Amino acid sequence: MEYRLAIIGFGNVGQGFAEILRDHGPRLLEQFGVRYRIVGVSDNLKGSIHDPAGFDPADLLDAVRLSGNLGGVDAPDRGWDGVEMATRSSADVVVELSYTDLETGEPATTHIRAALDAGKNVVTTNKGPVALHYAELAEMARERGLEIGVEGTVMSGTPAVLNGMNLLRAAGIKRVQGILNGTCNYILTRMEEGSTYEDALQEAQDNGYAEADPTGDVEGFDAAGKVVILANLLMGVPIGMDDVDRTGISGLTSADISAAKDAGERWKLIGTLEPTDGGVAASVRPERVALSHPLASVGGATNAVTYSTELLGDVTLVGPGAGRLETGYSVLVDLLEIHRTSV
Repeated sequence: MEYRLAIIGFGNVGQGFAEILRDHGPRLLEQFGVRYRIVGVSDNLKGSIHDPAGFDPADLLDAVRLSGNLGGVDAPDRGWDGVEMATRSSADVVVELSYTDLETGEPATTHIRAALDAGKNVVTTNKGPVALHYAELAEMARERGLEIGVEGTVMSGTPAVLNGMNLLRAAGIKRVQGILNGTCNYILTRMEEGSTYEDALQEAQDNGYAEADPTGDVEGFDAAGKVVILANLLMGVPIGMDDVDRTGISGLTSADISAAKDAGERWKLIGTLEPTDGGVAASVRPERVALSHPLASVGGATNAVTYSTELLGDVTLVGPGAGRLETGYSVLVDLLEIHRTSV
C-alpha cells in the first residue's frame, strides 16, 4: 500500500525521516507492505515544492546539502505555505514538523486543523499543538475518521506514548514518572561528575543539546509540555501547562549535588503524573532519588519513563529523547500505526 506524504518543516527531523525513507524504503515495503512517497515539502527557509508524482528522498537531501534549499528540485508547484500544503497537496498524510511554540501552539496547530479539515491524517513531533489543543484536534480527527500520530512529542523515537496507550493502560497505570528532558539530565550528570551548573550548561549548548536561550529546558517548560501530553493521552485528563507544578534546575548548586551524593542519592528532573479523584496531579521538579530508583541510573542526554502499574509493577523505558534519525523514526512509527489500524 502506498501513502503520499506532505512534510511541513524540513529541518533536522524532516531530513532525518527522509534519510530513513532513502535508506530503508525497500525494507519497509518488504517487511510491512508499505511504500511512502513524499509529494510535498514546505519549509519557511528552504522553500516549498509539490509534485503528485512524488520526489526521491535522495534528491531532496542532496539539494539541501548542496545549496541549503529546495530550489534545484524540479516541481510543478512551488511557493505554498504550510496551510496551502496541508490543504492543496495530493497527500494522504500531513507530517507536521515545524518549530515548537508551547505558548500558542502556532503555526503548527493551524496546519493540523487545515489538514484534518482537508481529510488528511496527521503525524507530528510538535509538542505545542498536542500539549495545548490535543482534545480539540483529537475530536476533529474522530469526527472525520482520521488519525493523529504524536509519538515523537514525548521521547523522540523511544515509543513511550504508544506503549503506554496500547499496551500498559490495561495494566492499570497508577503513576508515571519520567526523565523527559535530555538537556537537564545531561547538566545534572555533569554536575555530579564535578562541573558547575554554568559549565555544564555551556557544554550542553556546545553539544547541541541546549538552545542559545535554554529557558525552555532548564526551567522545566519542555518537560511540563510532555507531562501534559501524557496526561491527555494516557489518563484522558485534559490538563494544561498551568496545571503542572513546575520547578526547573537552575537553582541547584554544587553543594546540593554533593549532599545528595553523600546520602546515596542523585538529583533528577522528574516529571510526575498521579491520578486523583476526578483528575490528576502533575508536576515537574528536581528530586533526590535513591540509587535503587529505576530512573537513577539514566545518565547523560538519555530520557526514560517509568509506568507504575497494578498488574506489572514498574515498567521502565529508556532511550533517546532527541536526535535527527531518532525523532525521524518516531514519524515512521506513527505512519506504521496508521497503516496497521487502517487494514
